Amino acid sequence: MPFDDLKHFIAALEEKGLLKRVRMPVSADLEITQITDRASKSGGPALLFENVAGSSMPVLINAFGSEERMALALDSPNVKALSNKFDDILSIAKNPPENAGLLDKLKLLYNIASDAGNALPKTVSSGPCKDVIVKNSPSLAGLPILKCWHEDGGKFITYPMVFTKDPETGKRNCGIYRMQVFDETTTGMHWHPHKDGARHFAKAIKMNQPLEVAVAIGSDPAVMFSAACPLPPDIDEMILAGLLRKNPVKMIKCETIDAEVPANSEIVLEGCVNPGESRTEGPFGDHTGFYSLPDKFPVFHLKCITHRKNPIYHATVVGRPPMEDCFLGYAIERLFLPLMKMQLPEIVDYHMPFEGVFHNLLIVSIKKQYPGHARKIMHALWGMGQAMFTKVIVVVDEDVNVHDPAEVAWKALNHIDPQRDMEFSFGPMDILDHASRLPGYGSKAGIDATHKWKEEGFVRDWPKEMIIPPEIKAIADKKWTAINGQ
Repeated sequence: MPFDDLKHFIAALEEKGLLKRVRMPVSADLEITQITDRASKSGGPALLFENVAGSSMPVLINAFGSEERMALALDSPNVKALSNKFDDILSIAKNPPENAGLLDKLKLLYNIASDAGNALPKTVSSGPCKDVIVKNSPSLAGLPILKCWHEDGGKFITYPMVFTKDPETGKRNCGIYRMQVFDETTTGMHWHPHKDGARHFAKAIKMNQPLEVAVAIGSDPAVMFSAACPLPPDIDEMILAGLLRKNPVKMIKCETIDAEVPANSEIVLEGCVNPGESRTEGPFGDHTGFYSLPDKFPVFHLKCITHRKNPIYHATVVGRPPMEDCFLGYAIERLFLPLMKMQLPEIVDYHMPFEGVFHNLLIVSIKKQYPGHARKIMHALWGMGQAMFTKVIVVVDEDVNVHDPAEVAWKALNHIDPQRDMEFSFGPMDILDHASRLPGYGSKAGIDATHKWKEEGFVRDWPKEMIIPPEIKAIADKKWTAINGQ
């Protein structure tokens, strides 16, 4: 069932034994992160810190930090099954059943339209995020904002859902962009040039006007997950949240700016980012496991704070994997598999291992159909949305389990001639990639680890894989069990 808000999700986590309340006093300065890092690395539960020094607000962290919690958050039996949420509707849209009559096809189209209609955000006049409204002298001082790692440049809001509108079209975007606190009313706004928030700000600069920004902290899990998803430009993340919730997201107008936020938000910050103003932001201990370097970023100015009665501050901590963001990334990977296969139907599966910290490694299996097919897939992926940042792509045959690193390494390393099968390209890189030759620009590698064909210049015989016949395996299994039982 869809969750009404963050507290509803917390109650479900606690009921299933997936959350631990921490009642001892803790500091938001390094302590919460260190405790959470241990929980993340050991497969521990979500944590609700109820006694944070200097704030009356509890801190929820590591809420998505396991496959079980991620599946619960998105109302799925398991994370792999997330692919089914869109697979059915996409397959119906592309291929109605052959024996379906006209009336059946109309019903199918109606169901698709109804699903889309039910996903559209709905504006409401009131909501719990307006229980308390602070317009006069709003301050960030009462929020339990974390300093995560020892050499961080300061405290950071680590899971802000940042809402902006395109100044020309009015279309909404929501993204997760960390915010370093400079003082009680200003923060950094860490959006990279490839992000929609930065694109909106670039338009505002050309128009010589401030960009109004609303920041929601804490909401129901479908909203928080959707804010992290790499959707195409001008696709409203709140529609995705509605599809996942099977219920529209209720949005409410802000008090001081022309923006809307989820009405069930725990905390909302209203403000603006001004053209021509930047400050040094960072360092920040990032999801790569290294500190991202200080750089100049725009400045967010706080105008108003609204929040629930007794709000809960939601945060995350990133660092060397495994961390909570790994499970968010895996859920995104599974959810978007049908969309990727819709664009590239020869794809069987793909996987971005935790150790590759998202953009460093993508393994993809394909139904190979012609010479050079693996290279076509490499370049197609480098041309797709945020897949353009992928540093290394490994293409394997359809029989390889991309989720099994031992099998991938065995097959790939037995299939490649390094000079023949590696291809280098240049293009945009993740800004957080500290090894690229320039910020945001560098080289990429594609590895064709598929079975080589004669049409690709391979004139030798390709050996057969050692496979045990099923009937022999069945006999051996029985006898092995008997031997172990002696």
